[in-house]
Formats: sequence, structure tokens, C-alpha cells
Amino acid sequence: MLASASRAFSEIFTPPFRPVLLKTLGITLAFLVVLWLGVQAALAHWVHLPYGWLETILSILTGIGLVIGLGFLAAPVSAAVAGLFQDEIAGTVERIDYPHDAPGHDIPMMLGLWHTVKFTGVVILGNILALLLLLVPIVNVAAFFVVNGYLLGREYFEAAAMRFHSEEETKRLRRANSIPIFMAGLVIAGVLAVPILNLVTPMFATAFMVHLHKRIIAGNQVM
Repeated sequence: MLASASRAFSEIFTPPFRPVLLKTLGITLAFLVVLWLGVQAALAHWVHLPYGWLETILSILTGIGLVIGLGFLAAPVSAAVAGLFQDEIAGTVERIDYPHDAPGHDIPMMLGLWHTVKFTGVVILGNILALLLLLVPIVNVAAFFVVNGYLLGREYFEAAAMRFHSEEETKRLRRANSIPIFMAGLVIAGVLAVPILNLVTPMFATAFMVHLHKRIIAGNQVM
């Protein structure tokens, strides 16, 4: 499993994956910049204080709040963007690492959009739990990894497996391999918890779960 995780993490920075990586980061950054400028413009237009020093304080506090807020939004936004390219990521892994296997089929558009929404929700939940770590150490560290280990493992494995199986067969396969999938989810949660690296978590998780699915199907030991 660790070999699969290492392989997935290293290959998302290689040339075949670079277009998706750049598109994901570029769209994410553009969205956050537009949001930043929009909030600043709204404050300048609607908020007028009688004293210059009050406006300075408000500007500083707003800047700090925006940094924190946009930092929180970065991972969910990148998850939503990467979700749009999930089949492209999975297909690239299959083509490069499993050239002799039959390729998977892209998930239908509406179902893919639904999975993107679910992925985004999972990442938002993970980031909320990460923020709670600041309030209650230790307890929420465990909660963060347990909850996200389950949710991330489930969602990303199903996305990889549904390229080859029906939804019912995918769920059966997930239940039959719940322990290795949960452990893989813990690895993904660990990447999600690291600032900056959380921006590439969706790409890493997709590639990682393609490898895990292949190993499960092949009947290999995944530990």
C-alpha cells in the first residue's frame, strides 16, 4: 500500500499529469483571486467609516480574515476543480501503469458531477475538522483521521472502481475490502491535513485509489 501511495504521489508531478495539475491549481488560484477582489471591492463600496484609522484597522482585519477564509476554501475548491478531471487522471494512471489491462470507462457526466459534489463536501468536512484541531487537541486529531479515513477512502475508491464495475458491484467490492480502503483513506487524510499539499490531495487520492483497485482486483496483498 505504501508503495502505491508513493507511486501515486510522485507521478502526479510528472509530465503526463502536469496539464491536469496546472489546470487544477490555475483555476483554483483564479477563483480565489476573483473572490478576494470581489470581497475587497464590496467592502470599499458598501463600508464607509468616519475615521481613517478605523478604515485601516478594518482593512487589516479583513485581510487577515480573507487569508484564513481563502486558506480554508483552497482545498474544497481544488477538490471541486480536480473532480472535473477525475476520469482524465484515472485514465492516465491506467494507460501509463497498466498498459496491458483494458481501460476503464469514463463515468457518465451527471453521475460524475454528483461525485464531484460529494468529493467537495467530504473535503469541506475534513477541513472543518482540521480547524477544530485548534480548539480541542488530541480528541479531534483522532476524529479527523477516523472520519476522513472512512469518507475519503470510500469516495475515492468508488470513483476508481466505477470505471470498471456497476455501482452495486463497486459497493460490494468496497465492503469486502473495507480495511485496506480505510487504511488508504488514512493516508489520504494525512496529505489533506498538510497545508499546500492539500491542494493536490484530489489528484493524489484518485491516482492512489486506481492503484489500490488494481491490486484488489488482482488479489495481491495490499498491506
